[in-house]
Amino acid sequence: MLHTRPRGRLRARLIAAAASAALTLTAIAGAAQAQSREETLRVVTGGQVNTLDAGMQGITRDGFGLNWNIYDRLVSWDRKKFGDGYIYDFDHMKGELAESFTISDDGLTITFKLRPDATFHDGSPVTAEDVKWSLDRAVSLKGPGAQMATGSLKSPDQFKIIDAHTIQVTLDKPDRLAVPNLAVVFPVILNSKLAREHATAEDPWATEWLKENQASGGAYKVSTFKAGQQVVLERFDDWKSGPLPYFKRIIVQTVPEASTRASLIERGDADLSIDLQASDVLALKDRGAVKVVSIPQVNAFQMIAFNTRMAPFDNVKVRQAIAHALPFDDMFTAALYRRGAPLWGATWKDLPDTGKFPQRLPYSTNLDKAKGLLAEAGFPDGFKTTFSFNVGSAATSEPIAALIKESLGKIGIDVTVEKVPDAQMGTLISEKKLPFFTESAIAWLPSADYFFRVFFQGETRWNYGSFVNEELAELTAKARYERDPAAYEAAAKRMVKIAADEVPVVMLWQPALDAVMARNIDGFTYWFHRQTDYRSLTRTK
Repeated sequence: MLHTRPRGRLRARLIAAAASAALTLTAIAGAAQAQSREETLRVVTGGQVNTLDAGMQGITRDGFGLNWNIYDRLVSWDRKKFGDGYIYDFDHMKGELAESFTISDDGLTITFKLRPDATFHDGSPVTAEDVKWSLDRAVSLKGPGAQMATGSLKSPDQFKIIDAHTIQVTLDKPDRLAVPNLAVVFPVILNSKLAREHATAEDPWATEWLKENQASGGAYKVSTFKAGQQVVLERFDDWKSGPLPYFKRIIVQTVPEASTRASLIERGDADLSIDLQASDVLALKDRGAVKVVSIPQVNAFQMIAFNTRMAPFDNVKVRQAIAHALPFDDMFTAALYRRGAPLWGATWKDLPDTGKFPQRLPYSTNLDKAKGLLAEAGFPDGFKTTFSFNVGSAATSEPIAALIKESLGKIGIDVTVEKVPDAQMGTLISEKKLPFFTESAIAWLPSADYFFRVFFQGETRWNYGSFVNEELAELTAKARYERDPAAYEAAAKRMVKIAADEVPVVMLWQPALDAVMARNIDGFTYWFHRQTDYRSLTRTK
């Protein structure tokens, strides 16, 4: 079963949505009057910025995006060209607030030299004391601390001030993800003097004050913040950590309805939006009034998960049978309109050509092979099961469920589809109560051992297949400290082979992130946090 593009119906929906956008347009236009149209970027988003502090529990994706633009980190990644946009280059890091950094021969000491002319928004200089307080804070707060620990950054004792513009990080082991963890959104560098003025004995890291106030020195500073509604950013003209951004002003407006956001972009009343419906993106692209930059989310994936601790999915041949019965191509078309990168259909048998992950695995639709494997598993006549998906992702998950029910019925498996409310889905997955379901996931650090550590072992929610494999656990535990690239690559290939053979989850695809923008906007970059970096955007004449 294939879905076709509902162009006529969609166009009518977009026109209707334009009417309801009038109030939003008025608000945006009014806010933009103080700056020229050319120098102002108007962004509409379906999400909400709920805090100015990346360390707050429950921060939204849009909150991470805001932090990316108003704070600096010691380091960042380079970027490389991809189609009409760019994608961050995980293999090449560069200094951001750090002018340079060096790693000792034994990999245990990392030394950062700060830019001597860098200042915070209030004009005070950025010093090693600010960096140490910020890193101490990052490893001490619960959420950020868990992420930093994946790079062996766990204690304030690891951060040492050498002089006013030099700081050292020491490690017990040469963790390959130590430096990358300093580039994610948590270890932002704060104005420690300003933040400390608002710290208390009960709140030594000033978390309450920083929720609604900034102590930053990034490329943009917040001039207006209305949580869940609107954020206005002004360019910080003394920023030293990169080329001065083109746009002097950024207006970010929350517009919950995707069709309304699409209409605003098409009418020229807004400049950029992400996370539109795939059908809207195709319709807008076909009409040619906007630019669409579409980039596969290289650090994300959609999957079909089996509970490997629950019969009949504790039988590997059952999992393999279903993997060969999935209608991959039809699901990709129906759920995503083919906007993304497939993760099925590889032809390798012994080992993959590369250790990078996620990558295509050797599964494709083959009902005869599926029937044979099901018989070998002891289920020649099939069985009954329940397939669950999150109602919040119905736009993509509902067609997946319908096609799986239809296809598995052909090999004797009777599937009951269960729609689970968003609030319950996470709990059921965490408690390992779902036998068979679909979910999507993302890892900030697209390193093979990191993916397998997070998604293929442990008792966390993220081990979607409830998978236990001693060899995989040993490989990942060793690989994070492996400094020989060839040895790491060999270990990573073996991890991929185990995932393919044991199939605790079936990897489906990496969805595209579609950024829809005015035709004169350039420089969009896909980042691991899937939010917009305003610093690199320009408007052509």
